[in-house]
This record gives sequence, structure tokens and C-alpha cells, in this order.
Amino acid sequence: MYDRAKTERPAIEEAAAYYFLYIDQVPDGDIVRILRAQLDTARPLLASLADRRDFAYAPGKWTIREVLSHVNDTERLFASRAFWFARGFSDPLPSFDQEVALNNARASQTRWESHVEEFESIRISTISFFGNLPPSAWMARGVASGNEFSVRALAFIVAGHWAHHLELLRLRYSVQHVTDPS
Repeated sequence: MYDRAKTERPAIEEAAAYYFLYIDQVPDGDIVRILRAQLDTARPLLASLADRRDFAYAPGKWTIREVLSHVNDTERLFASRAFWFARGFSDPLPSFDQEVALNNARASQTRWESHVEEFESIRISTISFFGNLPPSAWMARGVASGNEFSVRALAFIVAGHWAHHLELLRLRYSVQHVTDPS
């Protein structure tokens, strides 16, 4: 069944302006297919980064391992927000501080392979969640971090956040062969 809500780009009123930094990195198309394609290209990329996992491009900057831990945390967070709104809950959700999360994740003490497995598991769960949403849920809305979001915008934010970090890996960490189908 064709579902326009999951294939059309979010409108400006579906998320705070800041989040269009991520949304604008996602091409037109079925967001569930885009998320799946990102997973397919992430697997070989992440495998190729194992030897560089503890590289940071400057003192005080995140290592590649910490970047992946952050991506895992934020994807879990955005999908959780989408779940909350899609299921009809109306209570606003709190803010998320990425530094607090990273400081408590102990990313450097977690095996690289575990981070990669976690990314794959979270992404598979995210794809399953969005892939099984009823059409009416895509436009459900709620408030998180003091901002209103649609479920559709959150799906695009997940894909765009990954694309954003791929670009940072390419530009700041000199990671070659960073391709993203989104």
C-alpha cells in the first residue's frame, strides 16, 4: 500500500528549524527504504573503521567509537519519541543532553564490535517500527525538548542524523569511501 505520509518530506512546521540540518540531508523517497539502505551501506563502512575506532581528529574531540555510541543513543532517542507520539501519548518529553549521555555511556570501555552490533540492532528495530506504522500515525505530533515534532519528521531526522555524521567522518576524520544512499 502506498503511503504518501512516509514518502513526502516533512513540512517546516513538523520540526524546529534546527532539525532541518538533518532532514535536509535526506533525499525524497520512502523513508523506510532509505533507513534500510543506510544500514546496508553502514555495515561495510563500520567494519572498515575497526582499526581507527579510537582516532579523534583533535584533542578533546570525540573518537570514532564515541561518534558511533552517540549515533546509537540518538537513534534510540528519536525512535522512542516517534513511538510516544505515534501511540497517542500527549505528555511532553524531556530534553536530551548528548554530552551527559556520552559521559555515562563508557563508550571507550565497550568493544567496537559491540557498538557496531548495537547500531545494527537499533537500526533494524527502527526500520521495523517505522515500517509497521499505520498511515495515520505518520502525522501524529508531540512535544520533546520544548519543540513540536511529527512522527514523519523524526523518521527523517534519524536518517539525516546518520548522514550528518557520515559527512563529519569524511571531512574531519578523513574516512574514505563514506557513501550514504540517502
